[in-house]
Amino acid sequence: MDEFASLQRTIERLLGIKCSNYKEDYIKRRLLSRMRLTNAADFEAYHRYLLANPQERELLRNALTINVTKFFRDPEVFEVLRREILPDLACRRDLIRIWCAGCATGEEPYSIAILVHELLALHKDISVTIYATDIDTVVLQKAMAGVYDAKTLENVDEKRIRKHFISRDDGTFEVRPHIKSLVRFREHDLMSGEPVARYLDIVTCRNVTIYFTEKQKNDLTQLFYSALASGGYYVMGKTEYLGREVEHLFVPYNSAQKIFRKAA
Repeated sequence: MDEFASLQRTIERLLGIKCSNYKEDYIKRRLLSRMRLTNAADFEAYHRYLLANPQERELLRNALTINVTKFFRDPEVFEVLRREILPDLACRRDLIRIWCAGCATGEEPYSIAILVHELLALHKDISVTIYATDIDTVVLQKAMAGVYDAKTLENVDEKRIRKHFISRDDGTFEVRPHIKSLVRFREHDLMSGEPVARYLDIVTCRNVTIYFTEKQKNDLTQLFYSALASGGYYVMGKTEYLGREVEHLFVPYNSAQKIFRKAA
């Protein structure tokens, strides 16, 4: 029997993560990292360990869904949001709805929330909802707590840090309540085929699809298309791209920053 295939079936059964949604080499790399930490010599040995140690399940889930990020990652993208996209929406909408898909530990939705807070100071007659979702409940708990190391704030200027973060005695920084209140975190599987909401104005999904197969990328693009309102904005990661089968669904808005608009 193929021990890797057998292990994948157990992962799907125990964790509810569909391994076929990810590239095989990605799954194997993540498994090898756990095997090293558990001293498992091969897939069969790790399979036995996983079955015998229930606490390993969440650790493996974390390894499979890990996402490294920081506040205002790729600052140029956020500058386009701040200078162009959010002001444009504020002139046309009473309610702006944003979905940060695959939000990991929360740095990206909180970065957007800081921009939104600055926008609301100029447009007091609008309201904004930011949905932030991830499949991993452990990272969502960290996101909701909103406590971060200083290194994740290296792209945040001192004025914003003072205004939007609480400096703690242990050297970490906590997002202030006025920013936390703008973000709604919830568990959501991007492979479910259902959006978190519809008639959205912005969807950001950055550096998430790099682990997906081409079919899954296309399915996700179609999901975001269906979730966006007419003329809505889709923000991708710098190394990501629209597949040929779905590129007609969007028109480039800022190609350099991988920002698109829903096609009519």
